[in-house]
Amino acid sequence: MYPGQTGKIRPNHPALIMAGSGETVTHAELDAQSNRIAQYLHAQGIREGGHVAVLMENVPQFFAVMWAALRSGLYITPVNRYLPPADVAYILEDSGAEAVITSPGKAETIQNLGQMAPNCRLRLCLGGPADGLIDLDRELPAMPAEPLANEPLGSFMFYSSGTTGRPKGIKRAAAGVPASTRSPMIASIQAYGFTEDSVYLSPAPIYHAAPCAWSLCTQALGGTVVMMERFDEEAALRLIEQYKITHSQWVPTMFVRMLKLPEATRAKYDLSSHVTAVHAAAPCPVEVKRQMIGWWGPILLEYYGASEGNGRTSLDSHEWLRKPGSVGTAKSGVLHVCDDDGNELPAGETGLVYFEQPELPFVYHNDPEKTKAAQHPVHPNWTALGDVGYVDADGYLFLTDRKSFMIISGGVNIYPQAIEDALVLHPKVADAGVIGVPNEDFGEEVKAVVQLAAGIEPSEALAAELIVYCRDRLAHYMVPRSVDFWAELPRLPTGKLYKNEIRKVYWPESGKRI
Repeated sequence: MYPGQTGKIRPNHPALIMAGSGETVTHAELDAQSNRIAQYLHAQGIREGGHVAVLMENVPQFFAVMWAALRSGLYITPVNRYLPPADVAYILEDSGAEAVITSPGKAETIQNLGQMAPNCRLRLCLGGPADGLIDLDRELPAMPAEPLANEPLGSFMFYSSGTTGRPKGIKRAAAGVPASTRSPMIASIQAYGFTEDSVYLSPAPIYHAAPCAWSLCTQALGGTVVMMERFDEEAALRLIEQYKITHSQWVPTMFVRMLKLPEATRAKYDLSSHVTAVHAAAPCPVEVKRQMIGWWGPILLEYYGASEGNGRTSLDSHEWLRKPGSVGTAKSGVLHVCDDDGNELPAGETGLVYFEQPELPFVYHNDPEKTKAAQHPVHPNWTALGDVGYVDADGYLFLTDRKSFMIISGGVNIYPQAIEDALVLHPKVADAGVIGVPNEDFGEEVKAVVQLAAGIEPSEALAAELIVYCRDRLAHYMVPRSVDFWAELPRLPTGKLYKNEIRKVYWPESGKRI
């Protein structure tokens, strides 16, 4: 379904509740507002196959914009709300966006575009006026609240996070079907137990692919999204109790923060309505996940996939307890693990992870070289996104790390993920990133960059303590040779760490290609 249907079937049922303010948008209101925005964009000459971008924080207007595009046959790009104007301009120009719709809270970014992104002819603000931008709230009352005469299904065009370079537009062919057609994504969340009565907690930035898509699918089913304006570990627990949350989605850093709450705080909330907690986006340390299952019960479901949609694995808590550290078996695509030359490796051997699909599932917009680099050298419908891992004899995938993050020290390949997983469990550590830094004898050596828990002061003694802590838990060649303390690591709220921002502090510009 979509708002054109849910707005009639469940008109007064909440489609969205804002966690902080309690503001509620019903399915009928979402239908009417998305229709008016679709009518406005159509009146401005933006037709099927056209492109619109949205730059907003977690505000209710975001969903009306998304549905307006998706029921108009448009491509829609949610833009990372943390990007500076020059990077936003790059995405607007690269995507070919004819319009960008922002909110008062992010209007300054669009105002500061100036002459950048000249082909983005409409710069609109929804939710309040902003100098120099078209006040969409003033325009919409004149627009019909009825759907367009023709409502083809639009498509997302997310941009990759750019943790290892400039963001890439991920483009898939339009489906060529009516907007009322049931999306395969809806069927996939139904496999996780979602129904029209689900209440889904979304604690992450909504521009990111997973929170955005899962929230929209919840609404398409007729359910309710409870969206946090920003993540707070105790507030998340309170919301589960307050709104009787049935489903939720998290990244591992959120688990770490919740586990470090005082035991009395963790115990005081009624979480009994909570039947499914999905997590993805970044690797979850084994001990963190084990503790979460011990606390919440076997309700954790993990999936591994990417915005590119080239394949997906998943597993439930019971499977994970049998296969700790696994991200599951393939649910979409056929898994292959290959060496650097593209030769397929047997079970248990580590290599680059590929998914096979009947045809190439995506292209990188305006970048055929990057598209080709993601393809297998022999089988063009096998694609890899840089993750390294192995498949065991039972078909379960275990991820080792990103290929680009690998450290080579004295000829030994070291994957930082296991080191980071160990460090983040230390009670004085809030976050950790591990990289290779120059070493005259070995080429690289292991360095840990640590963000300390609140109230903990950095010291040489603490650095030595963390090294000893790692030595007791890791192979000797993986133990950091040094520890630096940073006030905050450059991690996205979606869980991904911008390692390039750490690396460039330690590598001269002419040193290591990153």
